[in-house]
Amino acid sequence: MGTVVWGFTASIDGFLASPGHDMSWLEEIAAREAAAPEPEGPDLTATLAAPVAVIISGRRGYDAALAQRETRGELTSEAYGGAWSGTEIILTHRPEELAGDDTVLAWDCDVREALRRAQEIAGEGEIQIISADIARQALEAGLVDEIQVMCAPVLLGDGTRLFEVPGGRRVDVQLVGPIPGAERAFGRVYRPLRR
Repeated sequence: MGTVVWGFTASIDGFLASPGHDMSWLEEIAAREAAAPEPEGPDLTATLAAPVAVIISGRRGYDAALAQRETRGELTSEAYGGAWSGTEIILTHRPEELAGDDTVLAWDCDVREALRRAQEIAGEGEIQIISADIARQALEAGLVDEIQVMCAPVLLGDGTRLFEVPGGRRVDVQLVGPIPGAERAFGRVYRPLRR
């Protein structure tokens, strides 16, 4: 059975996207970092993408990506900058609206059912969650095996929070180790501790 992974790059102040799911900041950071004296390893994106068989994302992110299609750069217009191929699942309460998009599977189900069905597709491959809200639900259900974190050198101030639970909720994690090649981004892998 494949590993369920929540993978993301976050700003220092804990945002995954700017308001409106804008990802242009990530493109700008990547361009700046590529010019650094010691950039991330060139194969890092491909290395991270290789084990991923299924990506699960949410409807707001999907809609934002469509709306921003003309302005998104190579890095954020496709999963893993185009280095990934597999099955993308969009969780939505209106799957019929995505019936014309043959690049995704649109499902209307809860996170437990989505992950169960995704496991059937992924086999031994990873299932990567790229939605903060879906990841929160999966964490609350105890279904996330790993969290892959990279930190971008930017403060966004507003946008899609990394982890948001009104009233708060503590989730303890254990450091598994660094993400090789992602040292400049403080890349780390954590394992949620089950209570």
